[in-house]
Amino acid sequence: MSEPLRVALVAEGPTDHVVIEAALRSMLKERPFVLTQIFPEGSTSFGELGSGWVGVYRWCHKSARRGQGRLSSDEILFQNCDLLILHLDADVAGYSYNDGSITPDSTDGALPCALDCPPPSDTTNVLRMVLLSWCGEAATPARTVICMPSKSTEAWVVAALFPRDLAMSNNSIECHPNPESRLGQQPKANRLRKKKREYQERSEEMKDAWPRVAAQHALGEAYRFQSEFWAAVPDSVRL
Repeated sequence: MSEPLRVALVAEGPTDHVVIEAALRSMLKERPFVLTQIFPEGSTSFGELGSGWVGVYRWCHKSARRGQGRLSSDEILFQNCDLLILHLDADVAGYSYNDGSITPDSTDGALPCALDCPPPSDTTNVLRMVLLSWCGEAATPARTVICMPSKSTEAWVVAALFPRDLAMSNNSIECHPNPESRLGQQPKANRLRKKKREYQERSEEMKDAWPRVAAQHALGEAYRFQSEFWAAVPDSVRL
């Protein structure tokens, strides 16, 4: 049996882990993999960094410092994983550094950077460059995949679990300012709260729905994540 693909995850929070893991289980099918969230959950060395997008910002800078200014040169990180997933919700484009009590470095990309939506890609394209600037990179490094749902991971959850939701029927879920609010607007028996336990209880449904969610003409950012994930994994895993 082949060695499991070792995937490290940097994400804003624990519910993002559940959704991303469901997507990986769908994509990799029977191929063995281990997903380890190194920030924030399951990490002891970065506990001082906080959580959410501010914590992701601080983690990226800390990793880049270990790599002499570049995340891709962080040998400690890439000795322990085959692939790194960097998650950041696209709604971060609407914040300023001041909102996160951050004094940005001169090399940090500008925030806020939100553009009109649709299309969501106008904003995510710019925010991706901001995220990479935190990592000391001009382009996405090898063995690294950016996961940037628009406006948040909950857009993918709504698309997976509630495909008849009004926001879905209007083809606007990627531009909905608060997809999380749709979770509580479902019929009472199906409502969902943004809690790790509740997401885990529905994770099998998310896995089964992923091919539909990531279809090219459904949610563009889910499709992009899937495409870039497959481009980054080793050839032996893709076979």
